[in-house]
Amino acid sequence: MAARGKGWGWATRPLLRVVQTWYLDGRRWVRALRRNPVRVVFPSRQVVERKPGPGKQPQRAAAEASPYEPRPKQPLQVSPSQTPCTWEESGLRYDKAFPGDRRLSSVMTIVKSRPFREKQGKILLEGRRLIADALKAGAVPKVFFFSRLEYIKELPIDKLKGVSLIKVKFEDIKDWSDLVTPQGIMGIFAKPDHVKMTYPETQLRHLLPLLLICDNLRDPGNLGTILRSAAGAGCSKVLLTKGCVDAWEPKVLRAAMGAHFQVPIVNNLDWETLPNYLPTDTRVYVADNCGLYAQAQMSSKASDHGWVCERRLSKLHNYEEEDDDLEPGASKAWLPELEVQSYDLDWTEAPAAVVIGGETHGVSLESLQLAESTGGKRLLIPVMPGVDSLNSAMAASILLFEGKRQLRVRAEHSSRDRSYH
Repeated sequence: MAARGKGWGWATRPLLRVVQTWYLDGRRWVRALRRNPVRVVFPSRQVVERKPGPGKQPQRAAAEASPYEPRPKQPLQVSPSQTPCTWEESGLRYDKAFPGDRRLSSVMTIVKSRPFREKQGKILLEGRRLIADALKAGAVPKVFFFSRLEYIKELPIDKLKGVSLIKVKFEDIKDWSDLVTPQGIMGIFAKPDHVKMTYPETQLRHLLPLLLICDNLRDPGNLGTILRSAAGAGCSKVLLTKGCVDAWEPKVLRAAMGAHFQVPIVNNLDWETLPNYLPTDTRVYVADNCGLYAQAQMSSKASDHGWVCERRLSKLHNYEEEDDDLEPGASKAWLPELEVQSYDLDWTEAPAAVVIGGETHGVSLESLQLAESTGGKRLLIPVMPGVDSLNSAMAASILLFEGKRQLRVRAEHSSRDRSYH
């Protein structure tokens, strides 16, 4: 039994595996590579000196070591214009506002007041899209307040040099924001000059010989909507007379949706200097159909169809109310005589400028005199009986896009006539 048990024990001993010599050599070679050797001897007796750099991974070293002739690596060619420049590499720095920092509140007090705005020559822009449009148009930034660093990194780096960057809490931006949902970034810019601005190339290619004159518009929402319609129709310029709301007021900027950087805007003009901004041979048309004089010019047929607005005597123009103080022989002799025509008749045969008045006071006497001196007319938009005058923004949109339609039709007819000849 002992011999049998001894034999059984010998039988249970593990047998040595027969391993080929080439297999062991291969494993030793791979293991040696994992140890980052300074010299590698291949089976072909080829010796390769290795000087691995610091931090090189073993897998990369094994992949580079090959029994074949090593292929020299070509350096990556990067043109200077494509060289990436990160925000950190540009050397920009920002300040972090601590509790009690009043820089944001002091600046907001200035830019939210029109007298301070005009005196300091600064405006407030809020939102990433509006700020990006302003920078693209060439507006000059002075200070940026932001709640997250990512918002600043989205802006062009070359536009941020020399600009004060201040990181504040989102709650502070929310307290001063005019948006329902603040976007976490506010910028203080120098008041843009329409002469120095760079407007989109597509906008410049499609400009029309059509101008807009805003006369005594005081509602920020209406002015912002009018500017947006002017940019959409392709107006070449928008002129604002004294008495209008500031075009750079935050509410106007919000309603315009970036139109300030798509169409030139000239603010705070006198009627004496306004003709200097009109192209040669421009005819001025007045969108005013609610005065007694306009009603007198309309036929009874037009009046029956509601082509005259039903504004009550309490809303008539001041220059019409003053008629009672005049002598009977001089009644309305001072009022410019302008022909009234429907808005859908052709009035764009020459460069045209449309005057839009405010809803409360309407157009001024100076606008009527300018229209008379340039051979313009009153443009009438028909409304249903019993309906008061249209909203100023709505009337401006109708007239501007009607002018665009007439210009397009005239261009099509001209091209058709040239093709026949």
